[in-house]
Amino acid sequence: MIRKIKIGIIGTGNICPTYIKKSKSFEIFDLAACADINEEKAMKAARDFGVPRACSIADLLSDSDIEIVLNLTPPGAHSAVSLSVLQNGKSVYSEKPLALTREAAQKMIVLAGEKHLRIGCAPDTFLGAGLQTCRKLIDDGAIGRPIAATAFMLNHGHEDWHPNPEFFYQAGGGPMFDMGPYYLTALVSLLGPVARVSGSTQLSFSERTIGSQPKKGENFKVEIPTHITGLLEFANGVIGTIITSFDVWGHTLPHIEIYGSQGTLFLPDPNTFGGPVGLLRARANSREEIPLIHGYSENSRGLGAADMATAIQSGRMHRANEHLAYHVLDIMLAIHDSASMGQHRKLESTCSRPAPLPTSLPGGFLDD
Repeated sequence: MIRKIKIGIIGTGNICPTYIKKSKSFEIFDLAACADINEEKAMKAARDFGVPRACSIADLLSDSDIEIVLNLTPPGAHSAVSLSVLQNGKSVYSEKPLALTREAAQKMIVLAGEKHLRIGCAPDTFLGAGLQTCRKLIDDGAIGRPIAATAFMLNHGHEDWHPNPEFFYQAGGGPMFDMGPYYLTALVSLLGPVARVSGSTQLSFSERTIGSQPKKGENFKVEIPTHITGLLEFANGVIGTIITSFDVWGHTLPHIEIYGSQGTLFLPDPNTFGGPVGLLRARANSREEIPLIHGYSENSRGLGAADMATAIQSGRMHRANEHLAYHVLDIMLAIHDSASMGQHRKLESTCSRPAPLPTSLPGGFLDD
């Protein structure tokens, strides 16, 4: 019988309602409370979405019944909040990125080790049916030996729709830190760690105009690069290219493609949990649409946190773990470092590919 684990949420912004709703679909979770630096926002989230209790951050951290905290704060607060959670003896699952600097992330990882606690980090979309189907195809040799990969995330930013878009253009934002984790986590989970990178970046527009309410018409300064290109040299020899941009009005590029010695794999949007998945075998005239063979094809935010909770009980390593998240952070920072220094950057971090999910899991469960 599953022992339910009480969880709490810190940060009740735009992504919070999705986590609250999805937490109810995982048998292992018992959502106990939510908190925010703005306590009125926390109370509203509790009322609107049926959270048993809204409280201050201090009260949530002092609640001895809560074992895991979901850190859904803005990127600039991730490391400080996660550190506080760990210091209070609770495991933490954070929205991406893990931190804004290597030093901050390393401090968290060391503390978690000392206290025998867990750190998990979004994105968990690589655990969805789409990318897990791709994982099995690669592992089964459907495209032979992987040779190269491409990944593209291009749009014109968030200022036309987001109510508070400024932080997307400050430290910890930008297209690489905002969306890059989805693409890089997918690639690392499928192909393994990256050994060396090079990068080029550009700050294309020094100022942006908000097109959404309540700040429509207001201008703000852009502080970080908004068009980033990275060359990824994987430890297994695969060569990857990633472009992330908030400067592009339209394009016809794919999300992710992986090219192998015996075929090409066409991957779904890594910001989703489902498909479609395409496969073109060597010398075939057309690509096949591959049926998804795993569960979790719908929006399943919190899947990584549920996997972490399950792993706490079983003693295994959770899949959206701190080593994967730190390696992805290291890659993103190294791409920016390379652009600033004008030279390749060797990655000091590494990680293992997370274990694939079993194909026979019933809904709401993470172990057979």
